[in-house]
Amino acid sequence: MKAVVQRVSHAKVTVAGEVVGEIGRGMLILLGVAHADTLDDVHQLADKLAVLRIFDDQAGKMNLALGDIGGEVLVVSQFTLLGDCSKGRRPSFVHAAFPELADSLYQQFVAALGIKGFRVATGVFRAMMAVELVNDGPVTFVLDTQQK
Repeated sequence: MKAVVQRVSHAKVTVAGEVVGEIGRGMLILLGVAHADTLDDVHQLADKLAVLRIFDDQAGKMNLALGDIGGEVLVVSQFTLLGDCSKGRRPSFVHAAFPELADSLYQQFVAALGIKGFRVATGVFRAMMAVELVNDGPVTFVLDTQQK
């Protein structure tokens, strides 16, 4: 499971001109699910993101986690994160999970963050989405549960 995590002051996702998910201060998570991912990856990633200290304290140091700031989360599925561009001129998506598995693990990831007490907004799985964000910093991290 691969996630691009952006610290945001605001983010929203629109489908067909309608806002389907919107947050204030918090994290925008672009989530890619690989065919080898399991529920263990869901929990590993949710646990890590819940305590990841990427928000500034009063001294301007990254010492605060999402819960410390009362932050929100916007999770957007993005299979293209699993694209392999190492050969040729067209990405290969052989590592991306089939839609049924990807949707199931995506929904379970969203639920895992919700159970931790975070307000979680989402995009629409398999829809063409427009994602808008104000990256606070900018601060962006890539997490991959397959890289141990």
